[in-house]
Amino acid sequence: MLKSELRSEAYNKSAHRRSLVQLIKRSDLAIDRKHMNISAILCELGRPWIDGYKPYSNYQGLLREVVVRQVSQDAELNALIEATITAVPTGPDPEDILSTVVAPPDRLPKPQKVEAEARPRSKSKDRDFLAEEERNSALGRAGEEFVLKYERARLLNLGLERLVDRVEHVAVTIGASEGFDVRSFSEDGSDRFIEVKTTTFGSRTPFYVTANELGVSKRTSERYHLYRLFHFRKAPRQFHLKGPLDDVLLLTPTVFRAALSA
Repeated sequence: MLKSELRSEAYNKSAHRRSLVQLIKRSDLAIDRKHMNISAILCELGRPWIDGYKPYSNYQGLLREVVVRQVSQDAELNALIEATITAVPTGPDPEDILSTVVAPPDRLPKPQKVEAEARPRSKSKDRDFLAEEERNSALGRAGEEFVLKYERARLLNLGLERLVDRVEHVAVTIGASEGFDVRSFSEDGSDRFIEVKTTTFGSRTPFYVTANELGVSKRTSERYHLYRLFHFRKAPRQFHLKGPLDDVLLLTPTVFRAALSA
């Protein structure tokens, strides 16, 4: 199913579930939960998962071992993922860009810890495809340009024509040092600082924030907005979060800058 999704091919989740029910004699709920467990493991491995099966991390160590082995050995799957994350964006342009905004997904519970001995190290962990997608500068720039169009359309819709030409692509005019990508305006005319994060995968796909982005979001909390773009190449959608990033997101430290102590 994941391969079909990456190829943009239609498939039937219900039919697949029914076949598994007959094969392993488990309930529909149990099979769906297992797919959600697999999603959680794929997320940990830095890979996309089947859209619609939100990650659920309360899984057995044996399942992780099997998923890790399957992923590491499936060259076709990894090639499909790599082709997806490196492809040059086609510049989606929906007829009604204002309609691309949807509600944020429900927050997931914090992941439960799994015993260390049940989580063997795997070579597949060495490559984080989701991190690589985030470094796709063409995708990031396309997402920012999409938001520029959206913001101008939003301001026009609000009757704030005078502000449309003042929307600024800060990531280009100044650079990453500002801690956000687009400067726009709210209904009252105050500044709106927008950080754009873009993925070709689903709405729950994890992403990375920098220390600078986090700091700016705290200092400008009333004006700071995160625009998360997802399904960008197929049918772009976006949801918005406002305020300090550590208030609206579950942040997990992944790397530390080190220096010799005095």
